[in-house]
Amino acid sequence: MNPIRLPLLTLMAAAMLAGCSQQADQQPSAAEQAQSEAAQKQADAARKLDSYRQLLKQGNDEMTVLMGQDIVQRFADTDAAKEVQQTLPAIEQRFKENREKARLSALWLYQVSPMAGGTQSTATIYSTLPSGNDRVRLVLRRHTEWGQNAFLYGSGRGFVCKGNCTINATVDGKASGIKGFAPTTGEPAIMIRDDKAFIATLQKAKKITLDVTTKDDNKKETLVYEVGGFDPTKWQPVSGKKK
Repeated sequence: MNPIRLPLLTLMAAAMLAGCSQQADQQPSAAEQAQSEAAQKQADAARKLDSYRQLLKQGNDEMTVLMGQDIVQRFADTDAAKEVQQTLPAIEQRFKENREKARLSALWLYQVSPMAGGTQSTATIYSTLPSGNDRVRLVLRRHTEWGQNAFLYGSGRGFVCKGNCTINATVDGKASGIKGFAPTTGEPAIMIRDDKAFIATLQKAKKITLDVTTKDDNKKETLVYEVGGFDPTKWQPVSGKKK
């Protein structure tokens, strides 16, 4: 080897070692890295907490719950999570209750429309079970000439009810019997004889089940109605004959 090149190689090796040493010195230690990540996590949690506080002031329960749950899950060991946990459970409960009220209210349909012989006002709910095409309507009706009625309507599916019949029912789990009769005009319906008592009961109930037998296949069915969202103020009165 050329004796002149040897010192050059030595100098180059020394320079490379010095550069590697400087790079190693610039790399953060494991403790410094953990500290940096913890600081970033606290900063992210603080920003989320600020958004949570704003949503809380706005009264937006749905978004408040989503934001609060995100903070608790992602930043469990932070001060932000501790603050959120002081208010989140009550908001979650309120949101759950209000969402259920809205669901039950949406099950009812209220209409006022012309009908043969006058005007009718109806409050209608479909059975939760059976569902789909087998649903059965429970209708509360006021009519200017026919007065007030409550009845089941099967949309083409008739019911076994010869003259007067008793519908086995439960109201919030309590068994009872409801007198009914088949309309003489042949509609696929069962009229409830004491509609006033039935409606009074319905207004206080959460769930009503009615056991019926279908006329087409003599099949026994239990109709389930979640009636807790009924709003009597939306079932408008009509002038005329009163029952």
